[in-house]
Amino acid sequence: MNLIVLFVSLVVFILLGVPIGYSLGGAGILYFLAESPSMMMMIPQRVFSGLNSYILIAMPLFMLAGELMNHGGLTKRLINFALLICKPFRGGLGEVNVVASMIFGGITGSSVADTSALGSILIPDMVDQGYSNDFSTGVTVASSTVGMIIPPSIPMLMFAMVSGVSVGKLFMGGVIPGILIGLFQLVVVWIVSEKRGYHKIKAKLDGGKKKVVLDGLVALLMPVMILVFTTFGITTASESAAVAVVYALIVGAFIYRELKWKHIIAALKKTAIMTATIMIIGGFTNIFTYILAIKQVPQAIATFILQSNIPTWVIFLLFDILILILGTFLDVVPCILLIAPILMPVMVQLGMQEITFGMILVVGLAIGLVTPPVGMCLNVGSKISGMPIVDVFKSSAPFLICNLCVLLLVTFVPFVSLWIPSLI
Repeated sequence: MNLIVLFVSLVVFILLGVPIGYSLGGAGILYFLAESPSMMMMIPQRVFSGLNSYILIAMPLFMLAGELMNHGGLTKRLINFALLICKPFRGGLGEVNVVASMIFGGITGSSVADTSALGSILIPDMVDQGYSNDFSTGVTVASSTVGMIIPPSIPMLMFAMVSGVSVGKLFMGGVIPGILIGLFQLVVVWIVSEKRGYHKIKAKLDGGKKKVVLDGLVALLMPVMILVFTTFGITTASESAAVAVVYALIVGAFIYRELKWKHIIAALKKTAIMTATIMIIGGFTNIFTYILAIKQVPQAIATFILQSNIPTWVIFLLFDILILILGTFLDVVPCILLIAPILMPVMVQLGMQEITFGMILVVGLAIGLVTPPVGMCLNVGSKISGMPIVDVFKSSAPFLICNLCVLLLVTFVPFVSLWIPSLI
């Protein structure tokens, strides 16, 4: 009966517009009051337990490194590098948009940061050069989803925290899915450009080819360095994040020479706000998952599924659908913190690898960032372009089909996410 109080109150809080972190915490408090008021003493302990993880140190550091690189002139140099790569192909700035998102996502680990930084430059440029506003916004928003799939990835860090899976293996597991999404989207851009008559890039590069390549390689070195350090055990994920911050400071201040003290202060402030938001969600989510654990809800779900005689492939497909549905209403981090402890043991019993489970979560929830009503990337794209959220979603739909295809590949062809980690 008290579990009904827990779930009903959570739904009510969400429908009232209460932020998800406070909704989870409020539902947990009401459960404890109904079950036994003396259990209220456990709330500080459970909140602290949810945040007491060494892996979490990496999260604000990766965010800070991305912010420093962005303030330090990274974005325009990455766009220049992408221009050089995509210049021979029809689709022009549309192709640049996808390639830049793949590179930028490998530095910030955040799809929302990708949409904001690249969209504010590329959407107006594309419109000025004859691309429609809906195509420009759609490709920007959809391509930004690779930001949390290509490593480093903030959602992967959160999954590693709750699952105990190696961060290095998770990062390597995201390489092929992220690249596949980018390649599929490049094909869609080329097809649409052929139909609409969009031209090849005619604009001159900002600087000579040699300078553009060197600037681009300096930026690309950071995600490669993080991958190598983390995967081969040279540093932990948290230590590699700290190295990334130092590297971003050196590149922005002494190589690009655009990073000033005011930018560093702004980056620190934004990182602190984003980190605090995620930490609040993480702490209160731990209360919710603790209640589910003591009531043995995961075990009950596992027993029900295993005794239902439903074919395994149908269960995996239903899992994908569940992720897509939840992603439309919940943000990425609370979804991972809620779903992983409950469903991962069930899927592992059915033969799914833990890394594959994590990749399905990340790839599936990335689509949720571009689906209404909550989609964060959707909202950012809407603000930049001035288009209604529903129209932005419609324009991004052809590109999201690429994400869906990769989601199904990850689910039913484990090789896609397991091959590179298996080599380590």
